[in-house]
Amino acid sequence: MYREALHYLKNSWFEDPKRKPLILRGARQVGKTWIAREFAKNKNLTLVELNFERNPELKSLFESSDPKVILRNIASYTGTDIHLESSLLFLDEIQDAPEILSKLRWFYEELPTLPIIAAGSLLEFILSDHTFSMPVGRISYIYIEPFSFEEFLLALNEAMLLDYIRNVNITLKIPQALHSKLRNIFNLYCHVGGMPACVSKWIETQTFSNVIAVQEDLLATYKDDFHKYKGRLDVTKLLTILRSIPHQLGQKFKYSKVDPTIQSPAAKQIIMLFNQAKICHNVQLTSANTLPLNAEVKEKAFKQIFLDIGLINCMLSTPFLLKNSKNTTDGGRAEQVVGQMLRTLFPVFKEPELYYWQREEKGLEAEIDYLIEYGGEILPIEVKAGSTGTLKSLHYFMKLKNKKFAVRIHDGMPSITKVNVNLPNQGAVSYQLLSIPFYLTHQLHRLL
Repeated sequence: MYREALHYLKNSWFEDPKRKPLILRGARQVGKTWIAREFAKNKNLTLVELNFERNPELKSLFESSDPKVILRNIASYTGTDIHLESSLLFLDEIQDAPEILSKLRWFYEELPTLPIIAAGSLLEFILSDHTFSMPVGRISYIYIEPFSFEEFLLALNEAMLLDYIRNVNITLKIPQALHSKLRNIFNLYCHVGGMPACVSKWIETQTFSNVIAVQEDLLATYKDDFHKYKGRLDVTKLLTILRSIPHQLGQKFKYSKVDPTIQSPAAKQIIMLFNQAKICHNVQLTSANTLPLNAEVKEKAFKQIFLDIGLINCMLSTPFLLKNSKNTTDGGRAEQVVGQMLRTLFPVFKEPELYYWQREEKGLEAEIDYLIEYGGEILPIEVKAGSTGTLKSLHYFMKLKNKKFAVRIHDGMPSITKVNVNLPNQGAVSYQLLSIPFYLTHQLHRLL
């Protein structure tokens, strides 16, 4: 399977003459271990893999501060000759031996030709609450997300279809047959999701029930991790808030909607832990007056999206499909899948950040689903579950912020149109609107 992160490892990180030890960050089961192993295979490197969760005693191999001594220890233990330029040292489940991260500085400074990758589940807890000295400036990070839609296409052996959408010209009409096929595959992506085990199971069996069984197993794995979430929180509360996230997609997250018996401070802490574990993500409210967007974040107001649309469908027990259905959750799930795909637009070495805008004045309510920075401008993105829908909020935002270009992601053909409307008590507003179907989200920057 093709992964963008693997491409980056092979063609950027590994070839960098000033390469640093690399830490893979991301939720459990997004493919971190597979990417490290596949990288070693692709580069014909001898893989020296240590798993600290499976064997905690391996920590003792790193007691020295001399990297040469450490490598001798590892070689003796594994029975593997470690050659600096033809081996890969892979430290898996590093969260169970976090003090080893501080040792990586010595490898960077004294053995820079040895490629080193570390990965682990719930690693964010360690990195945000570490009590040891992190080797700042001597390690690099990349962020692993579930499969993007384009990675999903390649997994299905649809390379020619991917090549087509990577070269779509907004001024040329997409043939209806191709549009229908891409919609159908996108529906499949929404059903299967982007978790590697689910994608693999679909390719293997072509059976939704088998995929759902894998999704249930993944959700059970996340729930099993709850006892690791600092150990001070009621597991029942963790589960209650986890179940509430699918029902608040596309809305400002309100603790009061979760469970009146859960106090806001406890709920806030649980959401923070979920965000650190990467099983859900903050979409931050911003005033959107200036760049960068995080300069005007309102910390008390936010949305949440889940790690993966397939897992969301499993939690809700119904699929989200592009069929103009009347499910009340469709708007929120459309925002979920777009947010998930927007995160994959970020380069793998940059932690993704998502933003939205909202005005709650009575009678003047308006909301923009997503905002991104592009070309030195703030670009609003409106998400529509179907091929139609009003753009009232977008009109007000464009007038209020004096913007001239906007994006709509919907279940329709791509187009670019000039919008001219008169707003009640607001006057005229005029702007260009780029509309693209869901399956072109990953091409957004190129089309802009």
